[in-house]
Amino acid sequence: MDRRTILKLALGGAGLAMAGGFGTAQVAGATSRSDLLGVGDDSITVEFDDTLRSRVRMAGEPVTGFDAGEALLLGDTTIESFRYSGRESRNTRHPRHGAGVQVILHGESEQGVRKTVELTSFQRLSGMVIMKVSYTNVSGAPLQVTGWRNGAHELLAASGGFYMFSGATHEDRRDWVRPMTEGFFQENSLGMVASDYGGGTPLATVWRNGAGLSVGHVEPVPRMLRMPTRRTTKGAMIAIEGDSARTLKPGQRLSTDTTFLITHPRDHYVPLERYRRYMADIDQRAPRVGEPAFEAIWCAWGYERDFTVDQVLGTLPKAKDVGLDWAVLDDGWQTNVGDWELDPKKFPRGEADMRSFTKQIKEKGLRPRLWWAPIAAHPSSKLFAQRPDMLLLNEKGEKQKVSWWDSYTLCPAYPPVIDYFVRQATKFIRDWGHAGIKVDGQHLNAVLPCHNPAHGHARPEESTEGLARFWKLVHEAVHRAEPDAVVELCPCGTAFAFHNLPYVDQYPASDPESSFQVRSKGKSMKALMGPGSSYAGDHVELSDGGDDFASSYGVGAILSTKFTYPPRSAKDPYALTPEKERLWRQWVALYKKNMLSTGEYRGELYDIGFDKPETHVVAKDSTLHYAFYAPSWEGTVELRGLGPGRYRLTDPFHGGSLGTVDAAHNTVRLKFTKFQLIEAQRLG
Repeated sequence: MDRRTILKLALGGAGLAMAGGFGTAQVAGATSRSDLLGVGDDSITVEFDDTLRSRVRMAGEPVTGFDAGEALLLGDTTIESFRYSGRESRNTRHPRHGAGVQVILHGESEQGVRKTVELTSFQRLSGMVIMKVSYTNVSGAPLQVTGWRNGAHELLAASGGFYMFSGATHEDRRDWVRPMTEGFFQENSLGMVASDYGGGTPLATVWRNGAGLSVGHVEPVPRMLRMPTRRTTKGAMIAIEGDSARTLKPGQRLSTDTTFLITHPRDHYVPLERYRRYMADIDQRAPRVGEPAFEAIWCAWGYERDFTVDQVLGTLPKAKDVGLDWAVLDDGWQTNVGDWELDPKKFPRGEADMRSFTKQIKEKGLRPRLWWAPIAAHPSSKLFAQRPDMLLLNEKGEKQKVSWWDSYTLCPAYPPVIDYFVRQATKFIRDWGHAGIKVDGQHLNAVLPCHNPAHGHARPEESTEGLARFWKLVHEAVHRAEPDAVVELCPCGTAFAFHNLPYVDQYPASDPESSFQVRSKGKSMKALMGPGSSYAGDHVELSDGGDDFASSYGVGAILSTKFTYPPRSAKDPYALTPEKERLWRQWVALYKKNMLSTGEYRGELYDIGFDKPETHVVAKDSTLHYAFYAPSWEGTVELRGLGPGRYRLTDPFHGGSLGTVDAAHNTVRLKFTKFQLIEAQRLG
């Protein structure tokens, strides 16, 4: 009998997922092939052959060939062929994920390694297969293992090329979403790619027009894995890999981290949303935040480090008059990174002057927020000189440089470090009168394993895993001091480390290098944070042209600016000129009128790679707010997501009517440069 395919897993329900529904995962009877077992519904299908190679189908159609999806790595050797030896299947129920199905496959390699593949799917997490693999040495001789690989598949090509998303950090601050050109390769390490850059969200995606694959891990703590993506002659490769250098003695077993595979018909939004749902089930979720986290922001960073207190206070009336609600005091108020003492040149009476400063901000009707870069100490600081035990040391005993501030990383899992910075955060809110903290720095996203003997770590990885707990304790301390406070985390240029997000109230675009980064980061963070969370577009001066509020507005981001006023000179790049002021006022007024930051971002409707023009949608009450982006555009666009009834179309920025549409007649012809906004309001 042909044993090419021995098991069929039909798990999830991608088509249903797009509509918000879920398939019914169950262990079904035999299919028309006596050697196939059907499990679940038709969203994602994983088929294994008699060597435990696997093929992925989406909606019944193969999107990969038979690949060595899971493999054990032994230096230059890869064990990837395992003769099938049996299976088990059962219904399962998780206390949080709910009902699902689980299938366990067994096989053995010629080298004497027994492989067990455990695959689980849950009804409420349709289109997502959870995978854990173990390898047992039954050869009678030790094996020198270097690592493992899961979810390794080649998405087959179709016309139009490929795009990819990576949740990993890169020191050059590249786009999270990128086209995969010929020869494209990206390692996507979740470890430290530099002394102060690393971490991220453990999910990577490759997709073409109509089909995509995503991989990642669902461990409750950060893991230093890789998610390589590569363009091939036949398509695009993706996998998740882990290093595990060890001698596997006879009878010993190595288990991989718990990973996943997701299929999807559009871009990375739905996979990130599925990942968020899984992690929320294990209590890793963004906090619900109050009204202050959605208020528009003015930041004093336009004056940079050499600001004067008079400059900042002098700008506040204009910031309030323009319609802004926050006043952020940025870098430069302190003597150094580490001690965080007030600069006597700016605050000669010390804390009394700071309390007077925050009082004046509040009297002008704004909320004060203070910039801070913890978990670091400058060599000139008393902290560095007096507490060398706080330093994070790598395996060679070397300090870890924080490049932007010429400082060194401290260990976030060392109790004295935690206590020191928790006290500081509490003082900023309770004693100094700030209503929020802007926590800033690329080193705050992730840290290396710590080998400082003074810390008594049971494992060096306690530092990497303990960073999220550090943020938890800071977040709790700030909210004890002021329940409505806002903790903003800006890990400059990095891809946000997901495990930190539950302990942050606001997530900015984190030093975007283009308007596309504002929008693509916005789409990604909306998927990861979920409804009720706060994403800020960062200073508009960082976007294309320094004035592209449209990119923040259209994705439902909080508006933010760092203008200076009055102009310091004719060459001041951040001066709020009369022309700029008219534009700033118009955007802030529109933002406050519609508050799209509190709406429902509908990221599943459009593909950021293949749908042209680039389109984003936010639903608010009975209105859908569409935002289209292109250098220039003339042609027809489709308004997806319309419900029953007719909708009146208006242009909220330029004014004017654009007609009416309904779900069956949902196109409109547009001609625009840079952006076009449309409000589709349901009639009746």
